[in-house]
Amino acid sequence: VQLAESGGGLVQPGDSLRLSCVGSGFTFGSYDMGWVRQAPGKGPEWVGGIASSGYSTRVKGSVKGRFTISRDNSKSTLYLQMNNLKPEDTAVYYCARGWESNYDHRGQGTQVTVSS
Repeated sequence: VQLAESGGGLVQPGDSLRLSCVGSGFTFGSYDMGWVRQAPGKGPEWVGGIASSGYSTRVKGSVKGRFTISRDNSKSTLYLQMNNLKPEDTAVYYCARGWESNYDHRGQGTQVTVSS
């Protein structure tokens, strides 16, 4: 199982970013997928997830209305669209296979820094 994230960077408050994660080594479309983030000095935090079919998504309250999760099973790719970014969104973002604390694999992560 391999999960490879991309798309992170340094942005200003209010900017947008789209993260991507390509999965390989497993049948991507058969698994619920999600995003986990870890801010400096803090533990991992589940950001949100999407069902294997793509028809159901859920994000945590602090990002609701700003973050959207989607997937393209034909490309084995998971996305995280982040709008109106805030400094408190600064973290390493990981793609994870599974749902909430039940994920069993995650990628190497991509750094997102929100700063003016």
